[in-house]
Amino acid sequence: MIKVTIAGRPNTGKSTLFNGLTGTRDALVHDRPGVTRDTISGMFANRPYQLFDTAGLEKAKSGIAADSTQMATRAIADADAILFVVDARVGLMPEDLEWARTVRRNTKAPVLLLANKSESARRMADTHEFYKLGFGAPILIAAEHKRGFDEIYEFLDKIANFDANAEMSDADADKSDNRVKIAILGQPNVGKSTLVNRILGEQRQIVRDAPGITRDTVKIPTRFYGRDIVLMDTAGLRRKAGVTDDVETLSALKSLDAIEKSDVVILVVDATRNIENQALGIAARVFNAGKILCVALNKWDLVEPEIRDEKLLKLKHQFSNSFHQIIKPMILAISAEKGTGVQNMFKRVYEQWDISDTDVPTSLLNRIVERLVASRQPPMSRLKRPMKIKFARQTGRHPMKITINVGGASDIPESYTRYLRRGIATELHWEHLPVIIDYQKSDNPYD
Repeated sequence: MIKVTIAGRPNTGKSTLFNGLTGTRDALVHDRPGVTRDTISGMFANRPYQLFDTAGLEKAKSGIAADSTQMATRAIADADAILFVVDARVGLMPEDLEWARTVRRNTKAPVLLLANKSESARRMADTHEFYKLGFGAPILIAAEHKRGFDEIYEFLDKIANFDANAEMSDADADKSDNRVKIAILGQPNVGKSTLVNRILGEQRQIVRDAPGITRDTVKIPTRFYGRDIVLMDTAGLRRKAGVTDDVETLSALKSLDAIEKSDVVILVVDATRNIENQALGIAARVFNAGKILCVALNKWDLVEPEIRDEKLLKLKHQFSNSFHQIIKPMILAISAEKGTGVQNMFKRVYEQWDISDTDVPTSLLNRIVERLVASRQPPMSRLKRPMKIKFARQTGRHPMKITINVGGASDIPESYTRYLRRGIATELHWEHLPVIIDYQKSDNPYD
């Protein structure tokens, strides 16, 4: 698999090109220059190539811009091919020349020069100027409209010796399906990117003591503690009243979208502060989406040892009282900066994932339900008719879903559903998992 890096100065359309080639909306796109900060990665929509979108190369000696440029330069050095993007409307800029020299200094990989935003010949500048960059003739593309992509594929296929007419094998197509997708969520400045860097063992994400550094949801395939996973580092989520910037609004929407695209959510909270209602709200979204939740109490090393037990107990009560869907919230103390507790947290996460990937024998499930019903009969319906719970079976995984066939009245109250959910989860050791119970009206479940 070849690695392809998109490079160039800010606001030339690199993120739009990334989205077009991957067939996603993973990269945050905005008219404001410098929106992309971290290097994000994805797979081509129709090729087995890995694509990297980098921050716009900027001349800065310190600050976030310098960190972003350093990471972009690293992605250029690691690439097998470079897509160097310039703006066809604006024409050649001094920054283009400077960063073309940077690309040549940092890699010997082949470079394809792309003159983006070339939808209208009337609005284009003199593209012959781009020959000065030393990358040959510019390829005219319109990333927003996916025009000119065939020449990009042709360029990369030659490098990779890829036959575009040959279909990818099922093994290649399903290669990523077995990886557990783990989203790292939380409020700003609680240590999400620090945790990601700790897992990766390198400074992959920009970390600074200021909120709002991460903007994109960054997907990073890696292997940690014996398993192939995809980490999803997200932008910090603040209360709506505190969000006034439209870029932050887009970042927040991508963070929430990461919940739906993940298998597991690690909700990072600052153990040195009180848990805010917003953190509980994020947890509620995770439960409602049917995802496995792990609450990581970060910066635990900064909590005074004599109050740790009391604080942990208080936090567990706070989460337990907030969600009747789950019996025992998985709340674990860690220090992302020092690495303590991180491996244990992933061990617990993997255990829960394995449990949620199993099928329960129908006979065992029915014995559990029979015992629960014998211990506490269902209440009468609103029409004073008896409710008969006849047959139960597992009908889903991720989340665990139980369908119960009922006879007679079927308007079973939520309180009794909670009773069944709690009993089933306790018997099957699903206390940390979201469990869904559905009812099906049927006289004969075997029909």
